[in-house]
Amino acid sequence: MNKLFFDIETVPAEEEKHSILKSIHQRKIDNGKKVPELEEFLNQTTFDGAFGRIICISYAINYGSPVSLSGSEEDILKKFWDIAKSVSLFVGFNVIDFDLRFIYQRSVVLKVKPTRYLNFARYRSDPIYDVMKEWSKWNMSENISLDSLSLALDIPSPKNGEVEGKNVAQAFKDGRINDICEYCEKDVEVTREIYKRMNFI
Repeated sequence: MNKLFFDIETVPAEEEKHSILKSIHQRKIDNGKKVPELEEFLNQTTFDGAFGRIICISYAINYGSPVSLSGSEEDILKKFWDIAKSVSLFVGFNVIDFDLRFIYQRSVVLKVKPTRYLNFARYRSDPIYDVMKEWSKWNMSENISLDSLSLALDIPSPKNGEVEGKNVAQAFKDGRINDICEYCEKDVEVTREIYKRMNFI
């Protein structure tokens, strides 16, 4: 059984999409909705699969060394789905609500057809094992960060380098894609160690 441990890094929408997003932002204001200032609204697309972008997917199969997919987003997605064909279990941290959902959404946007169907049904650990959800036993009001959980389990935290989630967008602007992928690979390693610990492996 092949287990795929993975993590993604995302950045806000590209500049070509800003006119569309400005229109959406103004429409929300006109409808009386409370929205952040435009700059923050644009930055928040890093969490939105409709407009945000995947710049790196790092993964490890079983207990192999983590590797990264980078380059054009379309190529990243095609390679990911090619790898997914031989995977039995997808393991990640908050992957049901973010990583894997984001991958599916970007695949639709970019017309990259997934090589397989994955059921996102909750309260299950197969074919998707979400470490965060399994830790809380699906208590939706209890979310723990990867950093906090790794520290609780005495596993070295991945959040101690120059690049972290909060500054990935700036690192990407600076052309530091290798540093971003290295950070992403550390997340994969820590996620795998937590998975092993939780399953007494």
